[in-house]
Amino acid sequence: MRAERLLAPLPGLLFLALLLLVLEWAVGEGLIRRALMPPPSAIWEVLRDLLLSGDVLPPLAATLRLVLIGFALGSAAGVALGTAMGWWGAAYRLLEPLVEMLRPIPKAALVPPLMLFLGIGDMMKITSVALAVTFPVLVNTLQGVRGVDRVLLDSARTHGWGTGRALRHVVLPAALPFILAGMRTSLGLALIIAVLSEMLTGQGGLGFLILDMQRSFLIRQMYAWLVILALVGLALNALFAWAEARALHWQQRQ
Repeated sequence: MRAERLLAPLPGLLFLALLLLVLEWAVGEGLIRRALMPPPSAIWEVLRDLLLSGDVLPPLAATLRLVLIGFALGSAAGVALGTAMGWWGAAYRLLEPLVEMLRPIPKAALVPPLMLFLGIGDMMKITSVALAVTFPVLVNTLQGVRGVDRVLLDSARTHGWGTGRALRHVVLPAALPFILAGMRTSLGLALIIAVLSEMLTGQGGLGFLILDMQRSFLIRQMYAWLVILALVGLALNALFAWAEARALHWQQRQ
């Protein structure tokens, strides 16, 4: 079983290596303009220099700070609002029109108006990330709370449990798979909105560097920072998957 788990990523890694080899060959043969897409070997040289010099750390830390703070705030708001709307009918009737009006709006479209109200500092960026995270977590939490087995709730009431205790010990644990699924989806959105807000404000972080390299026609450097961004997204997803597996260990055993 452990050997199978270790070998599971192998086909995907081999396919990725094949794509890189094909790209290297296509650029070398002139099928792709080198000025627009350097060969992977040239990008790797720039990437290696960035990693060895330590220049990656300041912009990476700036972007991760926005992602993690916004993700935490948006997840907390989504869980709280989704629980309230799923448990109390009055809260659902009050908030449902507003949620359904705001939810379909692409959160990237909210960045410009937020810049008018909050400026171009970290407050605007964190708010943008938090808004992007809130709605997927809210919807998943709402569905999870509404899908709790009525037998469990009736048993809690039979034992004299109040609303607070039932929510903590029955409803939220039962809805946890839905909540974590919404949070995992929102984590990618958080990274997207953080990078976009950095591009629009022109201040620090990976987003600013990628755009700045493109404007300066430093194409190899631009692609190197894109690779770093892709690796950051991969690492965040893997870390969350690990935490999710530990949180749902009872489900894994089943």
